Amino acid sequence: MDAFAVLADPLRRQVVELLAGGPVTAGEIAARFPVTRPAVSRHLRVLRESGLVESAVRGQHRVYTLRRAGLAELDHWLDRFRPLAEPAPAGPATRLDALDTELHRGRRARHGAPADRTGEHRGSA
Repeated sequence: MDAFAVLADPLRRQVVELLAGGPVTAGEIAARFPVTRPAVSRHLRVLRESGLVESAVRGQHRVYTLRRAGLAELDHWLDRFRPLAEPAPAGPATRLDALDTELHRGRRARHGAPADRTGEHRGSA
């Protein structure tokens, strides 16, 4: 079954996203969606038959796990478009990384030798 067709359904995409975080029982999956349990069961069957997820019985529960290898078809198709976009402009994440770097520099300066005006540590040769 074509992964693109399977993932065209928004509920199935949400289930795949949920399973990206790790194994989840069928009951937990069904509880997250405003559809009947039989409807969720049909979506899970489609995902299982497509090879995107697998299930195992553990006690009285059926546990679903994402098969990352099942996403290889999508990844291969996306390879033709990489890089997907121009590099993103410096956003909040970049500024947070810069802040983290500055905080680490400040900690080193407090714990190490004081720096003179040239940035050289006093007492270094």
